[in-house]
Amino acid sequence: MFRRAVRVLLTLVMIGSAALAGTVVTAGTAHADGCYTWNRTLSQGSSGEDVRQLQIRVAGYPGYGAVLAIDGEYGPATAAAVTRFQQAYGLGADGVAGDQTFNKIYALQDNDCTPIHFTYGEMNRCNTSWSGGAVSASQARANALVGMWKLEALRHALGDRPLTTSSGFRSYACNNAAGGSATSRHLYGDGIDLTGTPTFCQIVRQARYHGFREILGPGYSGHDDHAHLAHRSSRFWSAPSCGI
Repeated sequence: MFRRAVRVLLTLVMIGSAALAGTVVTAGTAHADGCYTWNRTLSQGSSGEDVRQLQIRVAGYPGYGAVLAIDGEYGPATAAAVTRFQQAYGLGADGVAGDQTFNKIYALQDNDCTPIHFTYGEMNRCNTSWSGGAVSASQARANALVGMWKLEALRHALGDRPLTTSSGFRSYACNNAAGGSATSRHLYGDGIDLTGTPTFCQIVRQARYHGFREILGPGYSGHDDHAHLAHRSSRFWSAPSCGI
């Protein structure tokens, strides 16, 4: 919350300074984070790194049972995810990413591109290098970033109630020490365990709408005390006590 307040204050200072100087501050540039700036409106048919960066931020809005490809191509699935993002935050919902959409994203992210309610630190309690897992350190970190944006979408859908993470990336050594499966998605950086509130059933039921192919919870062996969310090549959802 402190970081968010500082960014808001800096934005107000920027706007005030621009007004005094007689300049116009346009949407899409009047933000005070050091992450990423979009310089054009994006819609179906657009492609490039700016599309890929947008896809990361709307990865949590693919629709029930779907997963949004992070491929830099603005197709129908990306347009639908952008529309759901816009609807979730009360924006004009047309599937076109322009100033309103980007300004909302700026308000939701920190300078390291993580969403404001989640951090790299809580996604990796194993080591500081992101190394020793099933993928490269850079890939594990990138996977964790997409996972955090999915969590941000899930958190918002659950009424902006805080989500408590208990485990994220693990090296093989950390995974063995935790008694994890040899094929655990934690080794890839996209496995996330959640404890606390909301209830585990509330979490896993809602998670079906936010891009998680792996959802495990109460009633599945070893998961009565937490909810587990991850990405994988094919869908595997199991939380029998929650009707999943």
